Amino acid sequence: MSASPISPPSSSLLPIERRASISLASIFAMRMLGLFLVLPVFALEATKYPGGDDPALVGLAMGIYGLTQGILQIPFGMASDRFGRKKVILIGLAIFALGSFVAAAASTLDWLIAGRSLQGAGAISAAVTALLADMTRDEVRTKAMALVGASIGLMFAVSLVLAPWLAAQIGLSGLFALTGILVIGCMASVVWGVPPEPALTSAPGSRLNGLREVLVHADLLRLDLGAFILHAVQLAMWVAIPVMLVQAGLGKASHWQAYLPAVLLSFMFMGGLFALEARGKLKLAFLGSVALIGAVQLGLWWALNQAPSVWLLGFLLFAFFVGFNVLEASQPSLASRVAPAHARGAALGVYNTVQSLGFFVGGFGGGWLAKHYGFDALFAGCFVLMAIWLVAAWGMKPPARAAS
Repeated sequence: MSASPISPPSSSLLPIERRASISLASIFAMRMLGLFLVLPVFALEATKYPGGDDPALVGLAMGIYGLTQGILQIPFGMASDRFGRKKVILIGLAIFALGSFVAAAASTLDWLIAGRSLQGAGAISAAVTALLADMTRDEVRTKAMALVGASIGLMFAVSLVLAPWLAAQIGLSGLFALTGILVIGCMASVVWGVPPEPALTSAPGSRLNGLREVLVHADLLRLDLGAFILHAVQLAMWVAIPVMLVQAGLGKASHWQAYLPAVLLSFMFMGGLFALEARGKLKLAFLGSVALIGAVQLGLWWALNQAPSVWLLGFLLFAFFVGFNVLEASQPSLASRVAPAHARGAALGVYNTVQSLGFFVGGFGGGWLAKHYGFDALFAGCFVLMAIWLVAAWGMKPPARAAS
């Protein structure tokens, strides 16, 4: 008599969940690799274009991606609730690829700005995250989101190593062309790699009501605040970190020696997040990570006046990425679980919009503070933001798991 099949533990990804997680994480990874390859060399390479001697235009060319991304996240998220996730993702990737090839062919900074704005117009983050949420159970969703977060972190580290070498070989235009090719590969992955998406559940008249719901939902607003602060602090930190590494004796071309080990070692602690979530301790991991990043800001502030060593800065970067990875995995997972099912795309659209605004405010605000008041004020401001988030998140209640 054959034994009856044993269902997998609730904390294990089912085969279809694993396929969805890996394929969608690869889409994020390839798209982000294309973006990250450009960032370390953009400011230097853009000066070679006509009009590149204007710092304001160079800054606009860098930042306009985030502006168009932030404006269109909510419309793309709502469209995915209505028309289906895959259709919207493919349209967004096509726009992103078109922008990449426009930037690759640009002969002036104005055309480079046009290409960057088109890249940002392919605002698919909300739709991809919503599709991953649709295809995973509550009890494994944080693990699935962690795969996406880990892929982004890994691509960031890889780009720091590859970008200077590739820029020397193929130039900025070649990097943009490579980005377009990677995005076309992402489109193929959506068609053939991602499992069939579940049927839509929203009624035609519920979409605007769904947007209103997520804009007044207290728990979602708390998570939106966290997304804004996390990415504002992340970008503000990087106004000062490269300078501090140079002061510690690590040349610009060698900064990856600090970034790459910090990112890779931080991944080893992701298993602790899953173990705590399985025991119902997700709130502890969440609040602990917010507090840890706040402590890193104090550590960096203290290090400013101590002639910091590369080892100290490397340790603080490692601690930052431990907290960042936990929050980057758990926040969108929580948002997808808290949001009404019929408005999940809209909720994640709002989430990704404030995330993009956080990047903009962090970069601009961090630069302004550093210019007028120094790095002490920058890290003090980052600490205050993390303290505000910790207070706001203290009363959070992790959502109950839906029936699988």
